[in-house]
Amino acid sequence: MDPFAPEALAIAAAVATAAGVIRGITGFGGAMVMAPPLALLLGPLAAVPVALLLEAVAATPMLVQTRAFVRWRVIGPILAAGCLTIPLGTWALVSADPVTMRRVIAATVIAFSLVLLAGWRYSAEPRPAASAGVGALCGALVGATGMGGPPAIVYLLAGPGAIETARANLTWFVGAISAAGLVALAAAGALSRDALLLAAILAPGYYGGMVAGTRLFARFDDRGFRRFTLGFLAVVSLGILVA
Repeated sequence: MDPFAPEALAIAAAVATAAGVIRGITGFGGAMVMAPPLALLLGPLAAVPVALLLEAVAATPMLVQTRAFVRWRVIGPILAAGCLTIPLGTWALVSADPVTMRRVIAATVIAFSLVLLAGWRYSAEPRPAASAGVGALCGALVGATGMGGPPAIVYLLAGPGAIETARANLTWFVGAISAAGLVALAAAGALSRDALLLAAILAPGYYGGMVAGTRLFARFDDRGFRRFTLGFLAVVSLGILVA
């Protein structure tokens, strides 16, 4: 479908606004809500750049709001490893069908989300080696599908810490890995002028959704936040799996 046809813009705007609400509540989730329907509507080569642009640029105000809570010792190794493997995923995006990869990660996320929803947590600090492994997987998935967050999301939510810290870590991780993904897309010639224009059109709705979601976040306690986030992750992953 022509991405600038009125019906396509209307659907894309509704999707972007809903994605912004989820991003505001959880600190992530924008690309997860946007990428699958936009890929079905416009194709992956159009959907992935738009999702990453909105995640990296339109979400900048959330980075300012959460900067005091972020723990770089936790997300630093994840980001470092992720940036190294993004080009691998970008190569898959421009040369292969990413549907199989999306389904594999969706099935994995569903399994881990259900385990965590059942109440499993670990009390130790994340180890650098495990963080690097999670980051490497995230980077490859960001480049290929625009949805590299799920492994890191499950990993970070399983550990200790307040919901403000978890949300800040997720916010900065998603923003940084999305920015790195955009650099890789530009280097591969997959960041088109149409994608930039479409992202600009969708940005107001996405930002408005984030404002609404940020206000809703205040209503969650620790348990409610984790249950909502993991439940959302499982539902979206199931949708990706069967799409």
